[in-house]
Amino acid sequence: MANSQESSPLLPKQQQDLNQPPDAVKQSAAPPPIGWTANGLPVAYGSVMGEPMMGRAQWDSSLCACFGRNDHFYSSDLEVCLLGSVAPCVLYGSNAERLGSAPGTFANHCLPYTGLYLIGNSFFGWNCLAPWFSYTSRTAIRRKFNLEGSCEALTRACGCCGSFMEDEVQREQCETACDFATHVFCHACALCQEGREVRRRLPHPGFSAKPVLAMIPPGEQIMG
Repeated sequence: MANSQESSPLLPKQQQDLNQPPDAVKQSAAPPPIGWTANGLPVAYGSVMGEPMMGRAQWDSSLCACFGRNDHFYSSDLEVCLLGSVAPCVLYGSNAERLGSAPGTFANHCLPYTGLYLIGNSFFGWNCLAPWFSYTSRTAIRRKFNLEGSCEALTRACGCCGSFMEDEVQREQCETACDFATHVFCHACALCQEGREVRRRLPHPGFSAKPVLAMIPPGEQIMG
């Protein structure tokens, strides 16, 4: 009976440690195995004090949801769709600005993208060079918000490649390759999906100014 209580998963971990002998407590205090976090860095599975990693979240909208959803972000979704189809360089720079929020982020991303966009359309007839530069933003968004990648979504839907996805390093390499392929073959849709995602999760850096308290002097007083 005592052994069953000690090994019960319903008991708190601290209570189980108190019931165990000192040697067992020392063995249980071994460091956790090494995993792969959403930031792409090999660290322990527990982000804080040995806690397990959180599951991957899904994207707010699908890749082909060009007009977004009919919610309070609907007007912003229409703006994203318009920018993605007419001025993708502006949309890409805006997405990078929300992610980086550093001075000059918009220009540092928008200008190189514009140059690659013009060269690709002038010499090859389509935007084939800019995706090689912009696909890293999709990887950054996926890692920052711990979003589900294309390989994980395919594994969840079809149940294939389960053994391959167990290796964290191989899975991250596969997800990065899928990010690149998504930008190459569905570039405008990928930019729009990323734009909708960052607008729902991050405010624009220009709107983060602190309010200023204005002191209004009292009016002129007259004796009655």
